[in-house]
Amino acid sequence: MPLNRLPLFCLLLASACSGSLTAQGNLLVETSAGSVEGVQENDLRVFRGVPFAAPPVGEFRWKAPQPLEPWEGVRPAKEFANDPYQGDGSGNVGEDCLYLNIWTPAETAEDKVPVLVWIYGGGFSFGSSSIPVHNGEYLARKGVVLVSINYRVGPLGFLAHPELSAESPRGVSGNYGLLDQIAGLKWIQENIEAFGGDPDQVTIFGESAGGIAVSMLCASPEAKGLFHGAISQSGGSFGPTRPTTYPGENMKSLKQAEEAGVAFVKRAGAESLAELRELDPSAMPPGFGSGAAWPIVDGWVIPDDQHVLYEKGKYNDVAVLVGYNSDEGLSFPSGRTAEEHIANVEKRYGPFADRLLEAYPLDGDRIGHAARGLMRDAAFGWQTWSWAKLQAETGEAPVYFYYFDQHPPRDGESPEADHGAPHGLDVPYVFQTLDRDDAKLTEEDWELSDTMATYWTNFAKRGDPNSSAVPQWPQFAEEQEKVMVLKHPVRVGPVPDAEALEVLDDYFEWRRTEEGKAWAK
Repeated sequence: MPLNRLPLFCLLLASACSGSLTAQGNLLVETSAGSVEGVQENDLRVFRGVPFAAPPVGEFRWKAPQPLEPWEGVRPAKEFANDPYQGDGSGNVGEDCLYLNIWTPAETAEDKVPVLVWIYGGGFSFGSSSIPVHNGEYLARKGVVLVSINYRVGPLGFLAHPELSAESPRGVSGNYGLLDQIAGLKWIQENIEAFGGDPDQVTIFGESAGGIAVSMLCASPEAKGLFHGAISQSGGSFGPTRPTTYPGENMKSLKQAEEAGVAFVKRAGAESLAELRELDPSAMPPGFGSGAAWPIVDGWVIPDDQHVLYEKGKYNDVAVLVGYNSDEGLSFPSGRTAEEHIANVEKRYGPFADRLLEAYPLDGDRIGHAARGLMRDAAFGWQTWSWAKLQAETGEAPVYFYYFDQHPPRDGESPEADHGAPHGLDVPYVFQTLDRDDAKLTEEDWELSDTMATYWTNFAKRGDPNSSAVPQWPQFAEEQEKVMVLKHPVRVGPVPDAEALEVLDDYFEWRRTEEGKAWAK
């Protein structure tokens, strides 16, 4: 008899016997909404495309994720579901996207394996849990249940609008993508034990927008108790709100975001929100850079400026492992020429421009590594450093800080001689999904990848990256601001460009004054 026609009592029996070593018993798991069937891949059980909320379509577009409707029979969980709708709509994308994926080494529901939950990046306008670099099998084989969560991106995930706020019981709008992540974490709390995971030992991790989301979840009262550790790679969100946003100052207030949402609806040619809800996503303006495709300070999911929340100790005080890459500015250039760079610094930083140009100097007429450091630190370095400092000052949970600097050897005579590790290069090292056909990779790269994966999974197991298998990583503390330099061989060192970060810190402090707020308008 086909599995999807098995009587319900048989399915329940299969779930109850999931501790057995039979293939069918291991691959049939009963969730709170119904039974799913995964696949055996060598020593892992893998479940792809498991729904955790109702499809956010039709009347549920631009609403918080809704509960799943239970299903009868067995739902196949063998292939990735839709990626969130993004870009021009090409590829495997769709609005019906609230699914997660599970790689589990556990053989029984009693194994209680620590859980590591991946949140992808992509500027909150792009991203996917299904791309090969996010393959969870290698981390799972280091003794964790690896889960990756889809969430809505772009305007479908973050549009704020006065009409949306008016229809919401909370009186706010936007942040739907963050609410998706929270819904996924709630599903994990309710269901992951059936897959052999431990709901009391959940660590979230993400890179770029995913790392920023991790920091937001750490500050959100809506996520309290849903995870017990957090890893942020090139993330953090500690800058103040600003009407015209820049990397590191991406946040808007609800009012500012609603105004951007009104302009977005007008660009879409819709007369009302009801009309916009009827539009095919492909007919909407691009989300990236629209002002309607980023989380906001809504007073609910994100109650306030995150820096202020951490100063007051109002955050989820869990163990954190945070860091960034040595040359993030390569991926986010501040201009094509030295003249453009200077003009852009003056435009963004106003009265602090001269101090910052001195702290992050040009290399003659070149935008060299030092000058690129301003973009790196404004967007990621200062955010991470502030997070580590504030939590070390006001929290009790441990803080671990890293600086990723692995990259191919550079020819000293080439224009790339001073290039470090660009944005995103760390991700395949963590997942151990480096391109095995890349001739530039060496044995040192594979060794560093294994070391990083060990640190990450150790942290998921104990809230501490250390073990006898890897070099000792000290905690970051007020009196000892040390980072782990992730470059083969790994070593402990001081915070890079600490004096320049202090100047940037003065800028962000000024931006929170009445003078700084008025200037930014």
